[in-house]
Amino acid sequence: MRELRGSFITKENFSQAPVDETQVLDELEQIREKKMHELKNQMSTPKIEKPIVVSDRNFDQTVKNYPLIVVDCWAAWCAPCRAIAPIVEELAKEYSGKVVFGKLNVDENPETAHRYGVMAIPTLLVMKKGKEVDRVVGVLPKNQLEAKVNAYA
Repeated sequence: MRELRGSFITKENFSQAPVDETQVLDELEQIREKKMHELKNQMSTPKIEKPIVVSDRNFDQTVKNYPLIVVDCWAAWCAPCRAIAPIVEELAKEYSGKVVFGKLNVDENPETAHRYGVMAIPTLLVMKKGKEVDRVVGVLPKNQLEAKVNAYA
């Protein structure tokens, strides 16, 4: 509280208080910064410890809902896809609260795979704020996938 000649400003003496415009603007800026910080925390990535299922129907909304999501485009018959699946599961758990991981079965969801030009699987689409910022085609060791994720996290 601002002081008024040695005492605090109250309802009774508020009208007598000198107004320091700079101080008021500084206080407003502090309030704004605090509120922005609270809003950023509310918009942060939720703690999801397993890859979520992504489909043609929910793909656009899903990638917009999360600030950073890595979508694993895969198929059940694909051996390399099965090889990378445990790594994606581990990363989903380790990066919970920072990055969301999703799984898109390309056989069941051909529209999204076609729209993003997925020609080989596994393909991991790195989506930030609803836009593709990177992709990984094929199987990579966990540390290399982590490096890709860390570049955007």
